[in-house]
Amino acid sequence: MSAGDVISQQQFATTAITTRIAFALELARRLHQYGTTAPRLEMAVAGVAQRLGLSADVWSSPTAIIISFSDLAQGGEEGVAQTTQVMRLAPGEVNLERLCQADDIADRAIAGELDLREGFRLMRELGRPDTRREKIGSIVSYGLSAASIAALFLHSSWVDLVVAAVIGVIIGCITLLAGSRPQLAVASDAICALVATTVAIVVSAFVVPLAIKSVVLASLIILVPGMSLTTAVREISSQHLVSGMARMGGAMSTLLKLTFGTIAATQLCAAFGIKARDFALPALPTWTDYPALLVAAIAFAILFRAAKRDWPVVIVAVVVGYLATRWGGQISSSLSGAPVGVFLGGLLLGAMANVYARYAQRPGAVIREPGILLLVPGSVGFRSVSFLMERDTTLSLDTGLLLITLLVSLVAGLMFGDLLISPRRSL
Repeated sequence: MSAGDVISQQQFATTAITTRIAFALELARRLHQYGTTAPRLEMAVAGVAQRLGLSADVWSSPTAIIISFSDLAQGGEEGVAQTTQVMRLAPGEVNLERLCQADDIADRAIAGELDLREGFRLMRELGRPDTRREKIGSIVSYGLSAASIAALFLHSSWVDLVVAAVIGVIIGCITLLAGSRPQLAVASDAICALVATTVAIVVSAFVVPLAIKSVVLASLIILVPGMSLTTAVREISSQHLVSGMARMGGAMSTLLKLTFGTIAATQLCAAFGIKARDFALPALPTWTDYPALLVAAIAFAILFRAAKRDWPVVIVAVVVGYLATRWGGQISSSLSGAPVGVFLGGLLLGAMANVYARYAQRPGAVIREPGILLLVPGSVGFRSVSFLMERDTTLSLDTGLLLITLLVSLVAGLMFGDLLISPRRSL
């Protein structure tokens, strides 16, 4: 135990144990709500509890947190908790601004700059509903993300890009409505896929020909659980097996719902005699990759609710991650290019996140989470399940194997990034 921990424990020795526990619990709740992975959440909460003069055994999963507390000042039997708290929570979503605010409140409270009761109150205020401006920004980010992905990875035409952006905005509206309607939230993924595919087919049949699969994939890209799959593998590799497997199951159920929605829409349109004119128009010129990359970076900054002061950092992270992955793929053979590129991108972003956390004294998630979004193989998983539902088992197995390879490469890159520059902060 460091000298700082001893001083901090002495500082909070006279503070009521219920106050200290309440602060630690509220911190855990906010970290979970804002998308912190199980290993980092457990480490952060246990570290804060120790500085508050508590011993905490923390167990985190995507839908629950269990924490056992004991007061270090009172001694007691080793391994016997004085109180245990169970919190049932909905799966969290990344919100970088509020994550940074929670981290700052915890740092100030531990340093003695903020009374624990005041810190608890500030933590509770972070749970306020989104403002109207934040909701509109989130909807717009869905459309910008869809358009940028259509240009960057699918090399679609201008028409495909515009239609994907419009469908993305529609999906953003549905997702926003689902946030306050539990019954809609259960089926929102399938509904979004159904709507996206139907709109694409109708536009292609009656307005202008489209590359249907590319438009649908680009418009659904934010819902495809590539980040969840990556987080699941990261948690499993760090021996957080329950959380990792639960997150993996949730990601697979999302993939199945998205695939069902697309197939149901296709069958529905066929039943009404609506036939899409499915062929690709001339692709965008190569120079559009760079404006599309900038648009994607801005869209991710909005999507992950980054504070305005962090926008330049987020944009740099997205650009560096994409360019590193692209460069890594080019220097290797065509067969192994994608996994090598993803590994190098994950390695660079993992190291950058730790450097940023060390010197800026802010969560490394500001770089790590948006930076790897263009690297996660969510679209590969979606295609694998789609091929399986279409009974094309050969393509499904091949694509599934590629998915596993990319996931392992990305997680290995992030782990080696932590080895290259060791993290000094839990977040």
